[in-house]
Amino acid sequence: MPTGLDALLTRYSVGPKHLIEPGPSDAQLALMAQAALRAPDHAELVPYRFKLVRGAAKEGMAALFADAARAAGKGGEGAALDVERALKPPVTIAVVARIDVSHPLVPAHEQWAAVGGAVSNFLTAAHLLGFGGKMLSGAKVRDPAIAAAFCEQGETLVGWIALGTPARQPAGPARKPDPGQVLIDWHPPCKP
Repeated sequence: MPTGLDALLTRYSVGPKHLIEPGPSDAQLALMAQAALRAPDHAELVPYRFKLVRGAAKEGMAALFADAARAAGKGGEGAALDVERALKPPVTIAVVARIDVSHPLVPAHEQWAAVGGAVSNFLTAAHLLGFGGKMLSGAKVRDPAIAAAFCEQGETLVGWIALGTPARQPAGPARKPDPGQVLIDWHPPCKP
């Protein structure tokens, strides 16, 4: 099997609590971004940005997460879990979309597909480089204070990619369906 295909078939998500140092270097992050830029992107709009959160910036993100958790009615335990999600991964990347809804050639849904393809390529490149990662979102992306901290005018916070060295390998059966459940022959509709 080709190496690239093997990488796709063996990639799995690794949550923040299972990510340890070392995180990716600047050169490795640049390779991940290069891979993201190779995703399909009609008219080469690059409708996304990856904002790195590392070092002391993780404390600022943790404070934003804790405030949002308390504002959402979470108790101390819930806020602590959100703080851990901000601090534990060696590197976190905020994924921000820049969708031009009035673009004359590329409709918004195609731009969103480009964002998804970029995230997928980014995570696959991380896997190939020996790192684990997971895309996270949830209610935090809709919190106005968090969104304002990461987004400029006209941008949408999609979520965060937690990155680091996986502390463990996945165990148990795969939770995804058999390919036959998603690969379906299409037939034209019958004419009345």
